[in-house]
Amino acid sequence: MAAPAQPKKIVAPTVSQINAEFVTQLACKYWAPHIKKKSPFDIKVNILKKYYTLCISFLRIMLLEFSQYLENYLWMNYSPEVSSKAYLMSICCMVNEKFRENVPAWETFKKKPDHFPFFFKHILKAALAETDGEFSLHEQTVLLLFLDHCFNSLEVDLIRSQVQQLISLPMWMGLQPARLELELKKTPKLRKFWNLIKKNDEKMDPGAREQAYQERRFLSQLIQKFISVLKSVPLSEPVTMDKVHYCERFIELMIDLEALLPTRRWFNTILDDSHLLVHCYLSNLVHREEDGHLFSQLLDMLKFYTGFEINDQTGNALTENEMTTIHYDRITSLQRAAFAHFPELYDFALSNVAEVDTRESLVKFFGPLSSNTLHQVASYLCLLPTLPNNEDTTLDKEFLLELLVSRHERRISQIQQLNQMPLYPTEKIIWDENIVPTEYYSGEGCLALPKLNLQFLTLHDYLLRNFNLFRLESTYEIRQDIEDSVSRMKPWQSEYGGVVFGGWARMAQPIVAFTVVEVAKPNIGENWPTRVRADVTINLNVRDHIKDEWEGLRKHDVCFLITVRPTKPYGTKFDRRRPFIEQVGLVYVRGCEIQGMLDDKGRVIEDGPEPRPNLRGESRTFRVFLDPNQYQQDMTNTIQNGAEDVYDTFNIIMRRKPKENNFKAVLETIRNLMNTDCVVPDWLHDIILGYGDPSSAHYSKMPNQIATLDFNDTFLSIEHLKSSFPGHNVKVTVDDPALQIPPFRITFPVRSGKGKKRKDADGEDEGTDEAKTLIVEPHVIPNRGPYPYNQPKRNTIQFTHTQIEAIRAGMQPGLTMVVGPPGTGKTDVAVQIISNIYHNFPEQRTLIVTHSNQALNQLFEKIMALDIDERHLLRLGHGEEELETEKDFSRYGRVNYVLARRIELLEEVKRLQKSLGVPGDASYTCETAGYFFLYQVMSRWEEYISKVKNKGSTLPDVTEVSTFFPFHEYFANAPQPIFKGRSYEEDMEIAEGCFRHIKKIFTQLEEFRASELLRSGLDRSKYLLVKEAKIIAMTCTHAALKRHDLVKLGFKYDNILMEEAAQILEIETFIPLLLQNPQDGFSRLKRWIMIGDHHQLPPVIKNMAFQKYSNMEQSLFTRFVRVGVPTVDLDAQGRARASLCNLYNWRYKNLGNLPHVQLLPEFSTANAGLLYDFQLINVEDFQGVGESEPNPYFYQNLGEAEYVVALFMYMCLLGYPADRISILTTYNGQKHLIRDIINRRCGNNPLIGRPNKVTTVDRFQGQQNDYILLSLVRTRAVGHLRDVRRLVVAMSRARLGLYIFARVSLFQNCFELTPAFSQLTARPLHLHIIPTEPFPTTRKNGERPSHEVQIIKNMPQMANFVYNMYMHLIQTTHHYHQTLLQLPPAMVEEGEEVPNQETELETEEETMTAQADIIPSPTDASSSSSEESPDFQSVATPSYAEATTNEAGASSDPDTTPAPPEISTTVAGPVTAPAEADTPQDATSAPAETK
Repeated sequence: MAAPAQPKKIVAPTVSQINAEFVTQLACKYWAPHIKKKSPFDIKVNILKKYYTLCISFLRIMLLEFSQYLENYLWMNYSPEVSSKAYLMSICCMVNEKFRENVPAWETFKKKPDHFPFFFKHILKAALAETDGEFSLHEQTVLLLFLDHCFNSLEVDLIRSQVQQLISLPMWMGLQPARLELELKKTPKLRKFWNLIKKNDEKMDPGAREQAYQERRFLSQLIQKFISVLKSVPLSEPVTMDKVHYCERFIELMIDLEALLPTRRWFNTILDDSHLLVHCYLSNLVHREEDGHLFSQLLDMLKFYTGFEINDQTGNALTENEMTTIHYDRITSLQRAAFAHFPELYDFALSNVAEVDTRESLVKFFGPLSSNTLHQVASYLCLLPTLPNNEDTTLDKEFLLELLVSRHERRISQIQQLNQMPLYPTEKIIWDENIVPTEYYSGEGCLALPKLNLQFLTLHDYLLRNFNLFRLESTYEIRQDIEDSVSRMKPWQSEYGGVVFGGWARMAQPIVAFTVVEVAKPNIGENWPTRVRADVTINLNVRDHIKDEWEGLRKHDVCFLITVRPTKPYGTKFDRRRPFIEQVGLVYVRGCEIQGMLDDKGRVIEDGPEPRPNLRGESRTFRVFLDPNQYQQDMTNTIQNGAEDVYDTFNIIMRRKPKENNFKAVLETIRNLMNTDCVVPDWLHDIILGYGDPSSAHYSKMPNQIATLDFNDTFLSIEHLKSSFPGHNVKVTVDDPALQIPPFRITFPVRSGKGKKRKDADGEDEGTDEAKTLIVEPHVIPNRGPYPYNQPKRNTIQFTHTQIEAIRAGMQPGLTMVVGPPGTGKTDVAVQIISNIYHNFPEQRTLIVTHSNQALNQLFEKIMALDIDERHLLRLGHGEEELETEKDFSRYGRVNYVLARRIELLEEVKRLQKSLGVPGDASYTCETAGYFFLYQVMSRWEEYISKVKNKGSTLPDVTEVSTFFPFHEYFANAPQPIFKGRSYEEDMEIAEGCFRHIKKIFTQLEEFRASELLRSGLDRSKYLLVKEAKIIAMTCTHAALKRHDLVKLGFKYDNILMEEAAQILEIETFIPLLLQNPQDGFSRLKRWIMIGDHHQLPPVIKNMAFQKYSNMEQSLFTRFVRVGVPTVDLDAQGRARASLCNLYNWRYKNLGNLPHVQLLPEFSTANAGLLYDFQLINVEDFQGVGESEPNPYFYQNLGEAEYVVALFMYMCLLGYPADRISILTTYNGQKHLIRDIINRRCGNNPLIGRPNKVTTVDRFQGQQNDYILLSLVRTRAVGHLRDVRRLVVAMSRARLGLYIFARVSLFQNCFELTPAFSQLTARPLHLHIIPTEPFPTTRKNGERPSHEVQIIKNMPQMANFVYNMYMHLIQTTHHYHQTLLQLPPAMVEEGEEVPNQETELETEEETMTAQADIIPSPTDASSSSSEESPDFQSVATPSYAEATTNEAGASSDPDTTPAPPEISTTVAGPVTAPAEADTPQDATSAPAETK
């Protein structure tokens, strides 16, 4: 197998390069945002041509786009008068670059839309121009890419208005007349529309008509232009890559048009009529092995979509029967034409369909015919224009034959193709750069990958695209693991030609023996075996803990079998920068699934409670399942082509980390979904595919809207209720203010959405008073018993009116989407929705799904604080052990709870039996307890009621309620007196409450009877899951893994609530909708509540190509928002100071602050020792170095790291608790460097300690702390902080103080970051500290301090200052101890310990040790292990002052204390990625930028 060429990483320009660039010089003159006096636009100044010549360079395009060339110069000054080729091309280049960078591209055009139609028409004209004319093929490729972006941005009104003219029904003008007539005949309704179009055309003036005709024929003409370019590609002579790239981009455009229903509806017929696929498959480019490889893959994708199983006009998915009918209709129409007009085809015409619809038989019948005859056959089918009499066809016979054969051959159905596909990737896919690009993907070229955009053709298409992308993303991670493990094993060629391993790997072992032990017979109708099993023997002569890991492989764990045949001699060094395959000689990769390890007798050791047998020796054999589809393909290849047997060659087995190894189970889940009838609720179907009215699933438009809802404890008072519905009239059913107390039932005016006015934002009809009137009914919760724990738990949060709208929407049927900015109480809203559904619909079951275990645990901890019976809660998955509670909500934890609770309740029954004086053993089982309740308890209660019930008009005496009460003795342990004796009604309610308490005991026991009948823990847990639990929680990954098991159990649920919905992959959001079988062909799902924030970070996709090119990082939540599904936007945050909130609230609709953010002392008080509550601190190069990159994408910045740690130490020395400070950074490399410096400086120093967290921004999403120190690392290019979502997360983690360290000159120019950085740069860019102000301070935020403010100008000065401050603190402490030693005992206050001599000596030693921990100097502080960083060990510095003077030019304090004479200079400089820890491919260090 040929090794793929190693792609090169695109190096981002440095700041000095940017500043020196001619581009930047002119940018500063004409459009740079930070320049106040700019030169005016002048078309005579020939900038555009200069710039367009610069656009040829990829690096300069990046520079231009970053300098806001498009926003501040190009589009701002565009008009028809100044339009030129250079102008058009410059705009297209900039838009394409914005899409490549994944930043919003159309905002500028939306602000000034007037000239866009003119501009777009010029683009269309240029795209059709002759390639040897004004526009070159390379330039037209740029235009094709621009058009592709337009077609994929149909949600933008400005774009849609232009694009629709190209892809609507009038484009059928491009069809040949006979084909047009055939299509109109098929759908009579279309003929009416067509006649109407013709009438309207006649009314147009000639100029407008000609323009309209050009637009309608644009795509037809573009196809013809492409075919002429394709035909100019020679078979073997050299070809310019411009032609190849043009062809690839064109096919990409065609795929995108076919994969969207609005564009496909009329275009698919045009494409079919042009016979584009036939031309492409017969072209020379397909047969050019190297140049045409990607083109061929794209062509296969296009072929798949042109024949997709969908009705183009209606958009309905076609069943297999309907597809078969279409195929038969085509064949029979061909047979009829043959019978009527071509005697030489009689045999064909009279054969049955199954006999003639294969490629071989069609070629046999049509191959002997002449070109003219073939042309005539095609013209009878309206595929080609009629051949004039006595004229020969101009088309090749090969083309005509392929046209007829490819159109009529039998196709394997898509589901069959999928079922025959192996789930494990092989070496052919793993190292194919077009399918699984490396981390160096720049975004320049196109790829043979599906895209996830706004819309999908059918649910099958939706699942298939996600299936392919999920499979390939897993493949990328598998490739990284294989390359890591195999290269660690160092396979070399031995002297005798075999393989010898010179190294070892924790995750891989050499195979001693491999044998296929079973190949089971295929199922009926299938040609692959049902099961293939093999035995793999390895020798585990390794450390005990690694041996335990191998022996701990569980059933269903996935491993990989690898064949290597190295050609390098023993001792050859492995170079990670060179292609991997040729170095290690990798030949084959096959996946397998563990069944179990074999014991001494060759039997599989089953997982279970029994201890595993102890096996002797080092040799271990594993029984594995191979992929039957892959095995069948390999065996067919061996038998038919004489290839070697792959299964005789394996010599390495590799395992993977369990958390990263669930891809096969998820793929099987998706494949199973595609093989079943996916029943999505009718009200959701179109929205999931991206069609129809996006608000159709909003509760206000649902036919089953509920009028009256019990809001339970949602409202704290009637005033709270009234303020929660602004603009509504609230009518309370009782007038007495004393009775107007929660809980409240509210009756809403329910009006059908159909035929009425549009709903306003809150889902209410506009207009009439009735539509604005709410009827509120206070009600009393029935007494539950006399014990304190009987009192219901109550909500204490005063929800805002938008939170109440979210809760109301969540209680109603339909789709509810809640956008929750940082700190707006998303979790509280979610928990209240769950509680209200639980109380309003006690028979319904709710499924909670989150992205992370942490979020699920936060939800559960808050649910437990509300009035929900814990026997109805269940938590699935492995995260329940992290719950900060003694209670276990896992399946087996709940089983144990039920068993323990059963015993408790039976004890209560025993006590009740004793109190009533009933003999026997009623508390033996739940069944006997049930009889006891029926015959003993109920009879006494009924007798009691008959004595005390209201007889006639006179009320019974209040004392009778207590006198006749039969359960006094049982309730003797309740707070006394039980009966107050104030009124009959009150005491009667207390008596009924006592009976409810007793009745609940027996109700629960009746529910627990099943646990007596079911004996095994597994059966009991299944019963709990299916019958008992009302609120079931799991992560989205668990749902995807366990769908098959849940459906098999008969799991049912009515509502889904998803937290962190914007962080969940599209497919992992969809699968939880289908964890149950439909009832009578319909889904029982009633509510789907999604809570998330699409302005924060999306799901983590490690491969940049899948993330950017395929848009795999788009969550379903984000897609729904883009489509226009109504959302409830929470608009009041209570996390951060108002000033900190301003740094990110521009990203949200009307995000304000809750009152306590202004009122509470912690928010109004200043940050002690710091002048500002947030500050951007500029960090210049330290010793000539800014960012460094010891490993690819493992970015570090030593100056920033030291500065951040110095500020942290300063804050701790002032008295800030270390656990209230977190240090964040945007890259993994910097995270490791900062951790290293903290370990070296202050980690073990009791005066300072460690921060709460040192981690990346991505990892810290969903968490918060009082003070955040943020390092942005980059000095050459903005990097992935340019993604505004990452900026929002970074800015919103701090509650009270945010201090950002960055290269200001780089970040302030970035257009996307402007709203935040304009506020940051408005404050001084040097750190302002108040060293004499202690923590905590009484100074109000924003006040001028009474203490002196000191300005820190650079990192060495800060490090020097912190050192002196620390030494002063140590000396003060030392002096204090000395004074205490000299005082007579009487002068020492009582309780104060007088240190003895020994203590004093220890103190001095600690002081010296602590001095050694503090940075002696930033220069000797951080040595580097990488070649890129300077040698920081070379400078020996006697004191901080000298260091500061030498490096910074001036010392902050001339009277600095000398450093201790001998301090070790080994340090924590730039570190490389730890082998077993986070690798550079982590989300935060992934190659997220090429700038």
